[in-house]
Amino acid sequence: MAQVLEFKLPDLGEGLTEAEIVRWLVEVGDVVAIDQPVVEVETAKAMVEVPCPYGGVVTARFGEEGTELPVGAPLITVAVGEKPAAGTGGTAGTGAEGSGNVLVGYGTSEAPARRRRVRQERPLSGASATGGRSGAGAADGRAAATAAPVNAQAAGAATAVNGQAGGVATEDGPVPVISPLVRRLARQNGLDLRELTGSGPDGLILRADVEYALRAAGQGATAAPAAEPHPPVPQAPSPASAPGSPATAAPAEIRTPLKGIRGAVADKLARSRREIPDATCWVDADATELMRARTAMNAAGGPKISLLALLARICTAALARFPELNSTVDAEAREIVRFGQVHLGFAAQTDRGLVVPVVRDAHARDAESLTAEFARLTEAGRTGTLTPGELTGGTFTLNNYGVFGVDGSTPIINHPEAAMLGVGRIVPKPWVHEGELAVRQVVQLSLTFDHRVCDGGVAGGFLRYVADCVEQPAVLLRTL
Repeated sequence: MAQVLEFKLPDLGEGLTEAEIVRWLVEVGDVVAIDQPVVEVETAKAMVEVPCPYGGVVTARFGEEGTELPVGAPLITVAVGEKPAAGTGGTAGTGAEGSGNVLVGYGTSEAPARRRRVRQERPLSGASATGGRSGAGAADGRAAATAAPVNAQAAGAATAVNGQAGGVATEDGPVPVISPLVRRLARQNGLDLRELTGSGPDGLILRADVEYALRAAGQGATAAPAAEPHPPVPQAPSPASAPGSPATAAPAEIRTPLKGIRGAVADKLARSRREIPDATCWVDADATELMRARTAMNAAGGPKISLLALLARICTAALARFPELNSTVDAEAREIVRFGQVHLGFAAQTDRGLVVPVVRDAHARDAESLTAEFARLTEAGRTGTLTPGELTGGTFTLNNYGVFGVDGSTPIINHPEAAMLGVGRIVPKPWVHEGELAVRQVVQLSLTFDHRVCDGGVAGGFLRYVADCVEQPAVLLRTL
């Protein structure tokens, strides 16, 4: 006789207490193997595929796509027995034994091939909807979606997945949407995503597209007045209705939940400001020779070297000279903890928000290796596939905000680190070079540091060494 086991949302680590269901990878009636991913969730850290520790037949799912569940809430129930139900195919496993491992990458068996199929909306039978559990609360998450007519922006398990996170099923195929948060924003405001043209790659619908459409709808919400039986009495125009005056109807208020990646970033930045007595120093540097050195490296053949990789190599060399900045403060123990390795974080802006992937053991990598790792992590950030391990554990952060076309900034330290180096845009400017006025490639460098770990002399020494390496890359040869 089959035994029905309940699999709950596991603790995904790093103090996470909830996760949002992005898409289901199995349906009620599917046969799953031990450690097979059954659902993709979005935490405050990353997208994570959650594997099931039991093998058997899925009898119920709990929560629609777009629903946020707390850790410990039921995810699915699995009927574990000798044989799967007729017609389901596959092998359900022979008992209630599971791997016990529920975190991605910790499975005890080889993960099966991932399923990425478009699921068409269809009615569920009573048995499928209840999933073997008594009471209305045990209904499958898709039952609510099929109990009433659903439109293109309705979420739930009827959502189609076609390689795009959060795609919405329509009669003509999936609507490419970047995030379930974007889908929810459209649904809450009654916006039909089929009427939008996405500004992202391949027509991807971004949050900015939805917000623009909502603002446009709010500005056009005031209907034209009905025809009057008699001509209106002429009145003097009011300032609000005078020609050229702004519209009297303000756009509708838009509220976005501060959760997921955005919520985690907000909490971390607020904590940094509360706990860290930070200070910032900055200096302008002539980056002409650094740019020439990079050009010469790339002209020599082999993989291209990125500017970010060269800056990272300079950072690791500077931290070797000033290790006080590669540390953290243990406030409870009242101790400064200095790290032996440099795990270098770098700020990356994605459609899902700001993320800070971490390059492990950056101090042991050359420029070519750093370039490859930056490219890999950046692409993972854009596709939302960064793991929690790739977003945590940094000891120092490099922030290249020059890509936004700005010269300077006062970065907020990435708590619990002790420092962050900011790099502005590199632009031609008048500069005194060898006693003569010349046009040189100039960059502003800024260092924000925790004043508890060092004084201004150490911070200034670090920044000056970085500037010297930017101006004269040969200085790095001393540390190679």
